[in-house]
Formats: sequence, C-alpha cells, structure tokens
Amino acid sequence: MAKPLSRLRLVLWVVVAAFAVTATGLYLFGATRPTEAAGIGHGDYVLTTADGQNFTRKNFNGHPSALFFGFTHCPDVCPTTLAEMTAWKAALGDDGKDLKAYFITVDPERDTPEIIGDYVAWTDFVTGLTGTPEEIAKATKAWAAFAEKVPLENGDYTMDHTASVFLLNRDGEFEGTIAFRENTDTAIGKLQKLIKG
Repeated sequence: MAKPLSRLRLVLWVVVAAFAVTATGLYLFGATRPTEAAGIGHGDYVLTTADGQNFTRKNFNGHPSALFFGFTHCPDVCPTTLAEMTAWKAALGDDGKDLKAYFITVDPERDTPEIIGDYVAWTDFVTGLTGTPEEIAKATKAWAAFAEKVPLENGDYTMDHTASVFLLNRDGEFEGTIAFRENTDTAIGKLQKLIKG
C-alpha cells in the first residue's frame, strides 16, 4: 500500500506544482499586458457636424465629454440614452457647464448631417456627428465600439451597437463608461468625478 500512496502523493505534488506555474504565468501576463482601456479613443478620423464642420479627435480636448454611438432609427436605446444624458446635465447644474456630449451615428447611409442635427436638436446639449462610412468605421474602431447592420425581413435594416456612454477627460482621454440604464445617482457621480478630474 505504501507504493500506491507514494505515487498518489507524487501525482498530487506534480499537479500542485503545475498549477502554481500556470497561476504565476497568468499573473505575470495580466500584470504586463496593456489594459483594455489602453489606446481607446486614439486614431485618426474626420467626422462632420450638423452644420458641416469637420470634427476630429482634437475636438474633444479642453473639456470633459460624454460620447455615445447610435443611430436615428434606433427604437429605444438611443432616445433613452439621449434623454438620460440631458437629465444628467440638468442635475449637474453649474458643475456641468463645461461638460459636452456627442452622438456619433453608426448608420451614416441614412444619418446625414441635417438628419443627425435634427435628431439631437431638442437636447440643446448634444452635438450630432456623422461622416462617410469609412470615417465612421475609423471612429468606431478607435473607440472599440461595436456596430453591425442587421437585415430585417421587410428588406429594411437596423443596427446593433454599443449602448454604453464613453467618458472623456479634459485631455480627450478615455476615463470610463456609463452603462445603459445605469443607476442615475451612480451615473451622475461618475460625471462629477470626471468634471472635477
């Protein structure tokens, strides 16, 4: 019985040692690899505002920003998010005077500058942005945002897209996100921290 027991102990020690080596490797990989946030927002793209002006990454500099990707034919996520962004701005009061917000379409085929401008006009706060399909693709890639055309049975299409709001500091750098339908107090707290930073 001594030999089988010794073999069992040996096997268990080998397993423990292998686990330890694997765990150490995973730790070192996690400690040295770039975080998911690294590089988010960086990249060259030229978008267009509702009044036909060029808009690049440099336009985010100088003020804290909230950025959202969506489209004007969106049935629920986009209008809900625009309403929430407007409510957050109002709740911030004077503290939010420097905060700016941007809505980048993921559906440039339908969302012309005029259409995107009309879509956000009621907020009196959000700047609508569109562009060529190529430039929109560059922008979504730069922000690691998801966007995909989904055909409908009637021959039309809709868009699946990232529903989070991206938060940018005064240097135009990524600071975090506000999730879709996140608790209002939590969202406002994140914005207050962004503004004070």
